[in-house]
Amino acid sequence: MIRSSTVRVKGYCLNGLGFHKLDRPAPTYNRKDRRLTHVQQTVAVLSLKGGVGKTTVALGLASAAMRRGIRTLVVDLDPQCNATATLDPEDSKATLTDVLADPQPSVVRDAIARSSWDGDLVDVLVGSEDAESHNVPDPSLNRLNRLATALDALPEIIDEEDDPYQLVLLDCPPSLGQLTRSALVAADRALLVTEPTMFAVSGVQRAFEAVQTERKNNEELQPLGVVVNRVRPRSHEHQFRISELREIFGPLVMPVALPDRLAVQQAQGACMPIHAWGTPGAREVSLAFNLMLARVLRAGRGRQDRPRSDSFEEEYA
Repeated sequence: MIRSSTVRVKGYCLNGLGFHKLDRPAPTYNRKDRRLTHVQQTVAVLSLKGGVGKTTVALGLASAAMRRGIRTLVVDLDPQCNATATLDPEDSKATLTDVLADPQPSVVRDAIARSSWDGDLVDVLVGSEDAESHNVPDPSLNRLNRLATALDALPEIIDEEDDPYQLVLLDCPPSLGQLTRSALVAADRALLVTEPTMFAVSGVQRAFEAVQTERKNNEELQPLGVVVNRVRPRSHEHQFRISELREIFGPLVMPVALPDRLAVQQAQGACMPIHAWGTPGAREVSLAFNLMLARVLRAGRGRQDRPRSDSFEEEYA
């Protein structure tokens, strides 16, 4: 998350919505005082209903970012550790549990490992089943700030030969305890994930309310959008629920939905990024993630180019 120790640079450029692979932008990085001058976008991916595909969305964005040469860190906050399993990282000396207990730079460094996807572009802050011990229902502000403190340490722990992280994705559990709330305190943007079903729509409404509430602890937090996952275009029920979501959230609903394709589960089972799977279904889903990533990057540029609004409604009116 960008804080006072980070210089905000105008002109952070990625070339529009093109789906072709871009050359990696040359980072501006002050090695002497270890300050990050790239815009680092931190996005919490959440819903308060399980099984809607939060991890799928986080991994899909990481895959799209890797395709564009954007260095990314995935933080696995879900005690189920599905993101960690799919990214298949190297062994680490520590995990998220250790970071939340002691968010010192040395502990954060030990908890981050290179993924098997691309060791130069996608890293993971390794999850742990023991992180559930930190998922208390009513945490103190000190406990809520530990993840933000850990992410603030990222510029200090980057190796000399590595580029800084441009995108940090926080994969949240489907509950509103310390883990999800810590992500909202640490994030710049919140990406809400749902399926086009009645109970999932209710879950994303609760998640949106949680984002609004958590702004008292993080005034910079804004909603990025609502992602509708596992859509079957010929389903009348799905089309009805998508229309319902648009009535509730308006332009926050992403214009592109994620189609229900077997390729997603196949790629995850093989511990591969969706962009590398190569089937027609995978290419269709990959295109949707490319569009979604473009919205994430635009939000990062807009955040530095204009003053913040005082409410969600003002920004998206």
